[in-house]
Amino acid sequence: MSQKIYSGNSTSYSDCQFTATGNKVYRGNSTSYSDCLYTIDGYKIYSGNSTSYSDCIFTISGDKIYRGNSTSYSDCLYTINGNKVYRGNSTSYSDCIFTFDSNKIYQGNSTSYSDCVATIDGMFKYWLLTILVGPY
Repeated sequence: MSQKIYSGNSTSYSDCQFTATGNKVYRGNSTSYSDCLYTIDGYKIYSGNSTSYSDCIFTISGDKIYRGNSTSYSDCLYTINGNKVYRGNSTSYSDCIFTFDSNKIYQGNSTSYSDCVATIDGMFKYWLLTILVGPY
């Protein structure tokens, strides 16, 4: 069974941004080998269909998402705290990038209809949603 992420408040086929199935994430509604954006192996996210060390683009450790194979403080891209995602190592209100609520992702600290950036169909980990929708 595949999970999907749609733009804004939509669940229209044409607004599908990502499809996740198994340990792969694809562009749009596709599950074609050539449309594979990421491969997930444990808590590492690799580019395309690779699981090569050199193709690792994100590492998840606890509530943090890091650049590449690093878990260094300076390479922290996001911190997830509760249903919020913050820039870098911060949990400050001003650094809030996203708020998760039900099957929606909202910009900043908002849960307003107009601030919805994505609608989720399926079960996703917050770290994967952050990587897919995030402004890294």
